[in-house]
Amino acid sequence: MGVSKGKTACGWGVTRWAACVVAIGMSAGGAGAADGTATPTATAAAAAAAMQSGTARPVDRMAQTDTVAENAPPLQTLSTSLDRPWGMAQLPSGDLLITQKGGTLVRVSTAGKLLATVSGVPKVLDVGQGGLLGIAIDPDFAAGENWVYLSYSEPGTGAEARLAGTSVARGRLKGDQLVDLQVIFRQQPKVDSVGHYGSRIVFARDKTVFITTGERMKGQPSQDLAQTLGKVIHLNRDGSLPSNNPSLGATARPGIWSYGHRNIQGAALHPQTGELWVSEHGPQGGDEINIARAGQNYGWPVRSYGCPYGSPVGEACRLGGGKQAPEFVEPLTTWVPLSIAPAGLVFYTGTMFPQWRGQLFSGSLAGQALWRLTLDGDRVVAREKMYGSLGERFRDVVQAQDGALLMVTDGGKLLRLAK
Repeated sequence: MGVSKGKTACGWGVTRWAACVVAIGMSAGGAGAADGTATPTATAAAAAAAMQSGTARPVDRMAQTDTVAENAPPLQTLSTSLDRPWGMAQLPSGDLLITQKGGTLVRVSTAGKLLATVSGVPKVLDVGQGGLLGIAIDPDFAAGENWVYLSYSEPGTGAEARLAGTSVARGRLKGDQLVDLQVIFRQQPKVDSVGHYGSRIVFARDKTVFITTGERMKGQPSQDLAQTLGKVIHLNRDGSLPSNNPSLGATARPGIWSYGHRNIQGAALHPQTGELWVSEHGPQGGDEINIARAGQNYGWPVRSYGCPYGSPVGEACRLGGGKQAPEFVEPLTTWVPLSIAPAGLVFYTGTMFPQWRGQLFSGSLAGQALWRLTLDGDRVVAREKMYGSLGERFRDVVQAQDGALLMVTDGGKLLRLAK
């Protein structure tokens, strides 16, 4: 169930509308790119010049040549009637569960037919970038552990009224209803911001769960271990603490796995190593792919290959000079000089496209494309932009049971990439 947006899309009772939309990176008319990015407008020459900078891990981060797919298989449109879809998961039956930002969870057939609206979802705050967001199903769902996990922006109450935070709840799917709803994580503290909720949910091989959070457009909390903003969180399925979490000091909040993140909107488990790979938004440029490792610091907001919004295209504006090593972890790859806003992340392991096995796929919002990343171990050696001519903001991408890739877009489409 959603909470009313009120009179603006940038906050409930927020009067500093201009400052809010600039910080989020969207135009007041809603035509710009949301989610902390600006729509790319730099010329190819400016982008090429910017990519020549940087010395740490040049093959991985800067030197690979981006290409545009010329003969990509055509996409099949399964549905055009979704309402701001954000995340999806496939049930053992083959049906899809799709979160819609306004606060509804729908069950959709593999052919794109709306089958049901699932009741019993938690109350969400559908304001700015908040709403009903990430989703995952329990790794033992088919064996009877029929839990569905949802990440969402939770409105505060009492002393926290007018504040919000990323939360994760789970409920058992019984027919078309979630029952026995339990909140297993609440971001601390709740804050007065309408953006950067993170909100991807990924299960590890040992059936523990990773939860990504954003720094809620506040910056410095990413470095504050007494807060869970701008972190990857690692919990047991019931919200208790695993025994293998890093020791980060007496004042650190329990459950922190890694920190120094800005806004992670893509996360996937590597099929061979079992490590968590994440994509996160930079400011103006500086979007990153990282491997989220225990106890590691990824540098935001102290270092970034991105620049403050509105900066001239170039290198001089990079936060902290850009280079993150040795104090922080260098990203595997970045997008500069402007952002693509990566969203959704999946390793391809299917048989439908054997030439893509082991490669990484990312949606993008400001970039309005699907990206295919070729890997050599933990190095990104090539990037290909696909379906950029469609003008769609690709919000999530998952691999279906038959090896096809399924995508949802902010425009309400469910798309299928298959032979």
